[in-house]
Amino acid sequence: MNELDQLSINALRFLAVDAVEKANSGHPGAPLGCAPMAYLLFHKFMRHNPKHSKWTNRDRFVLSNGHASALLYSVLHLTGYKVSIEDLKQFRQWGSNTPGHPEYGDTDGVEVTTGPLGQGFAMSVGLAMAEKHLAALYNRPDFNVVDHHTYMMCGDGDLMEGVSHEAASLAGTLGLGKLICLYDDNLISLDGPTELSFTEDRLKRFEAYHWHVQRVEDGNDLEAISKALEAARAVKDRPSFIAVRTVIGYGSPKAGTSKAHGEALGGEAVKETKRNLGWPEDKSFYVPEDAAKNWLKAVEKGAKEESDWNAMFAEYKKAYPEVAAEFERVQTGRMKDGWEKSLPKFPADSKPVATRTAGNTVMNAIAKQVPELLGGAADLSTSTKTLIKDSANFHVDATGQNVFFGVREFGMCAMVNGMAAHGGVIPYGSTFFVFTDYAKPALRMAAIMDVHSIFVFTHDSIGLGEDGPTHQPVEHLTMLRAVPRLTDFRPADANETSAAWGLALERKGPSFMALSRQDLPLLDPEKQGVFAGVRRGAYIVEMASDRPDVLIVGTGAELWPAVRAAEQLKKDGIAARVVSMPSTKIFDEQPESYKQQIFPDGLPKLAIEAGASLGWWKYVGRDGDVIGLDRFGASAPGTVVLEKLGFTTEDVVKRAKALVERARKAEPAMAGK
Repeated sequence: MNELDQLSINALRFLAVDAVEKANSGHPGAPLGCAPMAYLLFHKFMRHNPKHSKWTNRDRFVLSNGHASALLYSVLHLTGYKVSIEDLKQFRQWGSNTPGHPEYGDTDGVEVTTGPLGQGFAMSVGLAMAEKHLAALYNRPDFNVVDHHTYMMCGDGDLMEGVSHEAASLAGTLGLGKLICLYDDNLISLDGPTELSFTEDRLKRFEAYHWHVQRVEDGNDLEAISKALEAARAVKDRPSFIAVRTVIGYGSPKAGTSKAHGEALGGEAVKETKRNLGWPEDKSFYVPEDAAKNWLKAVEKGAKEESDWNAMFAEYKKAYPEVAAEFERVQTGRMKDGWEKSLPKFPADSKPVATRTAGNTVMNAIAKQVPELLGGAADLSTSTKTLIKDSANFHVDATGQNVFFGVREFGMCAMVNGMAAHGGVIPYGSTFFVFTDYAKPALRMAAIMDVHSIFVFTHDSIGLGEDGPTHQPVEHLTMLRAVPRLTDFRPADANETSAAWGLALERKGPSFMALSRQDLPLLDPEKQGVFAGVRRGAYIVEMASDRPDVLIVGTGAELWPAVRAAEQLKKDGIAARVVSMPSTKIFDEQPESYKQQIFPDGLPKLAIEAGASLGWWKYVGRDGDVIGLDRFGASAPGTVVLEKLGFTTEDVVKRAKALVERARKAEPAMAGK
């Protein structure tokens, strides 16, 4: 290591240390130990343009151990991204673009949000999957317009988390040769030495996953790390795992201990660390001029790399104008003109169909107009009906849109988020709705990042039947509807399913669909204004009269006992208005005038949904009623379970009549007042 390298690395170390110290909060240990790796990546190996952080063909970097965020922010500042010294001084403060953990969209140069350990690892796999797919689709002889690596840094905690196992296993199976992981192997976790809980041979584990593995014995040996990275880049058919032995808190009096992990070093310890590494003790946020110039070489280097790529792309456009135009379209996230015309409409007199089956019809109807769709299921493609029929298996042919994720629900959803963050694809993942329990952290992450991830969940209620309470979701709708930014869709028929798919593609943010296993009747798409209605989140499907006696709102399969109950109530002289609410999120976005139109004051309201009742009281009010499910289900045929647990037409009629009777009794009392 020459003097300039050492000076540049120490400048990085102490920017991170000073940021943590000023905030009196953060993680100085990993930045001190990992600075040489970060220097090599951003200074020598990565192809990136700090002045155009969204350049299409840039290498991606993911800091999976996101608690080391001060390291990343300091690197971004030094290499010329839009992160200033003042930003570093505002580390972890209100309104700053240097939050406690890296956040996608907040900080220039941050590719994905990380912090919850393991998810950055899995999203890195998703980034590499998107690169491989786009390269297979758009590269031509002599024109590698998609040709970049995903570099990821991770720590012991990432490798302990199960989601990293899921993602690493699939990455090896898929042969993602453009994925390179640098493992901060420092033998320390927060509770103490890793020997307390983490003693397996990590290299053998990754060999078993079909990764190319290497070890570097000294995290300060730039030559050894460089050789390992060069060897990794030479491997085209396997992802690479490089275990680098580092010292957490390198140079500090807390080095090699868990005390260096998650708190500021303290004033005296900072001075001692600076003394140990030959740095001025009395200077904070100090970058020597030579180090600054050295780091900023990334700007000129990156500009040239992008310029060379732009020149190649100009020739590519001349040689392959149609393919180039399509590539530019998907990179901007713009949908094909007229794509929405491919959304099918199902005649009301068609045979009943499960919304999971309708979903498959919709996906295959739009696949050619939305070729950027890429995804699959967690070993349930034949049950969730999410295969695109005329497309290949991604594992066999990377142009294929069908990914077989295996039984890896959490990993699948995290990888979907990585693909979405990469851009150029619209990814989806699918499993049974109840297994969102496994995937919830990734669903939350999709919402935090606000990326265009689509999740298709089937077998959405106790109506699935015989598999019993372990497979019957109850609280899941309420749980996911509570996630900010995550759009819910629980369609009541095939037409609402088609409309939901259209909105999931159009809205750009994350969304999920809860689809039925059981067959359901069909609404009239024209007469009942289904597509326009779904666009508002809730709409009237049966008006009853201008002065109805009761309003019944249902979602999914439970719309139909509401419709049948309205017919029965009409025979009994009671006018029941029926509302379908396929998306509470979209309905809540509507103006108050529309909400009042759908749920007018003074009208008794009954909600029916085969799930937790908790979220419905905001719509029906204290004087309303909810037919919900505040217990677990049971094993029996679906129709039997629904009957025994109170979701029949007769149950709805009974509860609606009780509401009407109570309202009528209340009228004279109110008139007396």
